[in-house]
Amino acid sequence: MVTAKADGPPAGRPPLPGDPGRPALDDHPGRSALPGDPARPALPGRSGPPMLPGYPSPRHWRRVPATGQHYLDLGTGRPVLLLHGNPSWSYVWRKLLHLLSPHARCLAPDLPGFGLSRHMRPSDGVPDPYEAQLECLDSLYRHLVREAGLPEQGWTFVLHDWGGPLGAAWTLRNPGVVSRLVVCNTVAFPFPDGFALPYYLRWIRDHRPVAELVHLTNAFARIAVRAGVHHPLPSAERRALLRPHARRAERRALTDAVRAIPRDPADPAWRMLEPPDGGAGLAALPLLVAWGMRDPVFTPALLEEWIRRFPRADVHRFPDAGHYVMEDAAPRLADRIRDFLQETA
Repeated sequence: MVTAKADGPPAGRPPLPGDPGRPALDDHPGRSALPGDPARPALPGRSGPPMLPGYPSPRHWRRVPATGQHYLDLGTGRPVLLLHGNPSWSYVWRKLLHLLSPHARCLAPDLPGFGLSRHMRPSDGVPDPYEAQLECLDSLYRHLVREAGLPEQGWTFVLHDWGGPLGAAWTLRNPGVVSRLVVCNTVAFPFPDGFALPYYLRWIRDHRPVAELVHLTNAFARIAVRAGVHHPLPSAERRALLRPHARRAERRALTDAVRAIPRDPADPAWRMLEPPDGGAGLAALPLLVAWGMRDPVFTPALLEEWIRRFPRADVHRFPDAGHYVMEDAAPRLADRIRDFLQETA
């Protein structure tokens, strides 16, 4: 279980906006103001502002006071936390949120540095991007339990892309909180033998000048909104996915996350996914693997590794979906998740 502690700044890190005694970080420097921020009018209705078509309305927008992390909160019932990957943000879950919220309490945070959350800076005192993200997940969980009234146990995590190793690591560090997992085109183990990242991701990861060029042009995100789906998104939705990272100061986390991808099975980052004390770890949890089969990065070879490691998993393939399976196959994916929640209740 997570040890309860005050929502003040952790030892060794300078106070952040939103910590006790500091102003909440809502319309923070470097991020364009958006509807729903303080001093901006909330827009009524189910849908969000026009520049974010399909996104839940600002009445569902929340912030964690200690960190300024933004999240969405829809529905009632058992908590389902949806963690996005890179380069995306909670907007990518918009279709699933509307489909699942009649059946569960759906919570979709923007990882720090992404979407509408505050942007991590080196002065935060946490140089490891994985540890920084896990620390913010701790704060989010404490906030949701202590201030939003959610239960300490019985959670479902829905994980995609970089949200996979982050959510899996947090689950392992906090046994008893998460009762079931849904994984979509992600990993929670070292890459299997024979698997190689696409050359363009290796270039960004391994060559700082390439990473700086990608950061300058936002090329990674611009390509992902097209190459990551099998069915092209409307232009307004592509723009919405890119909007929070339109300025250079707003997208450092995107290239930093690629630079942090482990290089080989011995990389220290993989150790956060090892079960503590040699226990069963994730294998002890009901697991739904929902996979977009047309993913150019998380290929079917990674799906086969999930099946090998978790032979009891419920596996569902979406032949006409790409990396963003929640975009290409939202109604079918929502139906499968809903059934999984009912079957494992």
